[in-house]
Amino acid sequence: MSTIDLPHQDDQQGRTPAPVVDNYLTYTRGIKSWIFTLDHKRIGVMYMVSVLVSFLVGGTFAILLRTELLPPGKTIVGADMYNQFFTLHGAIMVFLVIIPSIPAALGNFVLPIMLGAKDVAFPRLNLFSYWLWIAGAICAVVSLLMGGFDTGWTFYTPYSTTTETGGVIAVVTGVFILGFSSIFTGMNFIVTIHKLRPPGMTWFRMPLFLWSIYATAMIQVLATPVLAITLLLLIIERTLNIGVFNPSMGGDPVLFQHFFWFYSHPAVYIMILPAMGIISDVIAVHSHRHIFGYTFIAFSSIAIAVFSFLVWGHHMFTSGQSPLMNTIFSLITFSVSIPSAIKVFNWLATLYKGSISLNTAMLYGLSFIFLFTIGGLTGLHLGTLNTDIHLHDTYFVVAHFHYVMMGSALIAMIAGLHHWWPKMTGRMYSEFWGRIGCLLVFIGFNVTFFTQFMLGSQGMPRRYYDYLPEYQVYHVISTIGSYVMALGFVLTAVYLLASIMFGRRAPANPWGGRSLEWQCTSPPPHDNFKTTPRVGNCYDFSAVVWDEKQQGYVVDRSLDPTLNEPADKA
Repeated sequence: MSTIDLPHQDDQQGRTPAPVVDNYLTYTRGIKSWIFTLDHKRIGVMYMVSVLVSFLVGGTFAILLRTELLPPGKTIVGADMYNQFFTLHGAIMVFLVIIPSIPAALGNFVLPIMLGAKDVAFPRLNLFSYWLWIAGAICAVVSLLMGGFDTGWTFYTPYSTTTETGGVIAVVTGVFILGFSSIFTGMNFIVTIHKLRPPGMTWFRMPLFLWSIYATAMIQVLATPVLAITLLLLIIERTLNIGVFNPSMGGDPVLFQHFFWFYSHPAVYIMILPAMGIISDVIAVHSHRHIFGYTFIAFSSIAIAVFSFLVWGHHMFTSGQSPLMNTIFSLITFSVSIPSAIKVFNWLATLYKGSISLNTAMLYGLSFIFLFTIGGLTGLHLGTLNTDIHLHDTYFVVAHFHYVMMGSALIAMIAGLHHWWPKMTGRMYSEFWGRIGCLLVFIGFNVTFFTQFMLGSQGMPRRYYDYLPEYQVYHVISTIGSYVMALGFVLTAVYLLASIMFGRRAPANPWGGRSLEWQCTSPPPHDNFKTTPRVGNCYDFSAVVWDEKQQGYVVDRSLDPTLNEPADKA
């Protein structure tokens, strides 16, 4: 059998080379080797650890919120502290967790290896982006020491310019810095994909995860500067009161909403597009079937990126903008569902007659499809003018937002983490506990947030500290669901950390993947590949065979004619 060369295989002379132990984790040692590393894999790991710590903090605030809302009236904190809790939860989860989680953490680790490259195009800029993220997170912590902030994660004026909580400028400065981290990461990925693709990897031979990261990077570079300018104006308005958002001085507070959502709706797709890329790869690999409609999925990522800049006004149907503008934004909002539906249809078509492995990564992938579909369908209610008037600023919006952002983007990140965990750590986790953890998260999530659709449809406003007694049963069910979901996440953290110490060694290709990251050892060497790997069809699994000696999958060159094409063939 002729296979692609892997580090533990016999070479052409029959010699067996020594196992590669000089992987990226052991290449250099000491804390300074991590702090000043230019290795994209180590930077990705540092991003991942930082994001997961932030997720722990933001999730703790979420549990405190649900506990406070268990009965009407005061439970554990007063109204002012409750406002700070939900503001901290929202700001941490959006700006420190969901936006950077997939592009900066998983993207940094996987993207260059998928390209067969040694690193990203600008390694120093990559490290600088991470330390900008740390600086932004520090500003958020400083804001707590300065009295906290209670504006909500959207920082809406005029309240954000007049509130007496002292940490507003500090946290806004932190988000401003985080924006530059996002811009630099996007620039790096765009150049890397354009310039570092290996011979033979044309645009339509790239894994779909790379297409989604590319579309995301375009949004990061084009939309994030608008957020930076908006937050800078907010700081100036709060300190100098020049009247940009003050109606008594000729300003307009709604202008802030236009600026903010012109960035923040594209930011929704910064969160969800990479998630869609992960699901495309997870569904294909773990169903062992060629992805259905590759070209349509690839172009739908670009279409979503374009539409994302045109729909910000649907957040403002009740702000007083003209009926004509409301109608236009509503129509465009419905239009953006088309490329999203294309992806869902093609994922389901890929699953059809596939050889599906119901392992943990696949279960999270299937959970994503279910939750994203609910999030997308409920978005139609909010895109429809007459129903949005009733549902605006109710718990229906909270539930929809969480189904799309947490139930989709975060669940996909966890699917990708399990998919690439053996590659990142060189260890296999427990599939038994992985399935249990996924089940707890899935059940807990739906109990928590599906209940809130009913709350919102009956008129329960979001962000309220207190509520009428008739809403209590829904809040009790929602809170119980949040505890179940938290248990699932804690269990996930336990078995993943335990796998680092006690898990069995991972083969180079444990799932039978075809993209290039599965052609290097687990964990990868410092330089990823000693020579540029050959590029085949990354979704053709007919050439993937099980190797008993390596206890993993290998690619039989004789079964894939694309591997024998000239390297520069278009």
